[in-house]
Amino acid sequence: METRTEHDSMGNIEVPKEAWWGAQTERSRQNFKIGGEKMPTELLHALVLVKKMAAIANQQTGKLKMEKALAIQAAADLLLAGKNWQEFPLVVWQTGSGTQSNMNTNEVIAHLASKEQVHPNDDVNKSQSSNDVFPTALHIAGTLSLEKNLLPVLREMIYTLKGLEEANREIFKIGRTHLQDATPVTFAQEVSGWRSALEHNEKMLLDSLAELRQLAIGGTAVGTGLNASKAYEEAFIAALNEETGISFSSEANKFHALANRDAIVFVSGALKALAANCLKMANDIRWLASGPRSGLGEITIPANEPGSSIMPGKVNPTQCEALAMVAVQVMGNDTAIGIAASQGNFELNVYLPLLAYDLLQSIRLLTDGLHSFNENCLKGLTVNKKRMEELLEQSLMLVTALNTQIGYDKGAEIAKKAYDEGTTLKETALALGYVTEAEYEAWVRPEKMIGER
Repeated sequence: METRTEHDSMGNIEVPKEAWWGAQTERSRQNFKIGGEKMPTELLHALVLVKKMAAIANQQTGKLKMEKALAIQAAADLLLAGKNWQEFPLVVWQTGSGTQSNMNTNEVIAHLASKEQVHPNDDVNKSQSSNDVFPTALHIAGTLSLEKNLLPVLREMIYTLKGLEEANREIFKIGRTHLQDATPVTFAQEVSGWRSALEHNEKMLLDSLAELRQLAIGGTAVGTGLNASKAYEEAFIAALNEETGISFSSEANKFHALANRDAIVFVSGALKALAANCLKMANDIRWLASGPRSGLGEITIPANEPGSSIMPGKVNPTQCEALAMVAVQVMGNDTAIGIAASQGNFELNVYLPLLAYDLLQSIRLLTDGLHSFNENCLKGLTVNKKRMEELLEQSLMLVTALNTQIGYDKGAEIAKKAYDEGTTLKETALALGYVTEAEYEAWVRPEKMIGER
């Protein structure tokens, strides 16, 4: 491999000749051959965006000459448009502040803007420290991923569920608690529980965004703002808001912004809540579609692919299983995020690359998982009305309608006798003499047992 010689404060080092990065990136590339998981592209995008906004702010506050500022902006735009993420080769498992990825970004931009003699530290990193850049980029990446990716997909799924709910308001079925027969519901009511859960998750995510949109920029190394002015900070935020169309703000206390990662924990908690509700819904659908002849069989889900390598004609609830695995991974990420966020020592948390990797993976997995589930399962879900009616008629829990007429104990006697003897509730109730046929027909009516919700 052909190389070129690059120089930093530690001396000379050979770098691949065609690479856009410099000495500090190469040192990290050689020293941290761990795992292979690269920095998320969402974070790299945000790091480049930070450099562009910093160049604008430094020019506006007179800290950077126009020629250099424009060169940095042009280089950043080239990266944002071209997505040359192969020029960012560093793994997650590096220094805990993300310094080397910050320098990777500085070096690549300086290389692209080299005709203006741009220096990675003095110019691209002006008014900044890795310690405020990386958390700022993390918050930007998380915010953009939520607002532009996950939330729209979540709203699409809610819309699909509303349609399913509206189409099945007159479909009655047996409710279930403890995996046992309970009193009747409509299928629309059952679906409404899934829909409402996702609506609550949407609100949780929106609430968490209020924290995530607060940025550490301007805190520099330890939170004091050394080498960065208040005017620079304000110009940075204004430029970022104009660029993204999102209302970011500057975190008032930079010591908190550098050392604490509670906003990431808050967002991750909302993601975990969404994952929990998705897992519950996926399992409900998996159970309801079980069979097709030896299970509940109350609904049918799309047959997207063969389900078995040995059993011909078998179809499995693959979308449910995929979403379930996504949910479990998100829950695992949340545990790692909680532990990592608790480890901020003095003026800095040094688990930032891990936090970025896990948070952005959770958002990406939920975005893709929900979209796949909505398109390949929910939209094709159909109701087996005949099966629902059959199971409803067989249920012993319809006896609950008699509680207010003959009392709990007599109702329990009817249900137990019917179960033991394999007879219907009506036959047993009439045989015991607790009700007349007319009374039974008037009182035990599923459509009157579903409430007004």
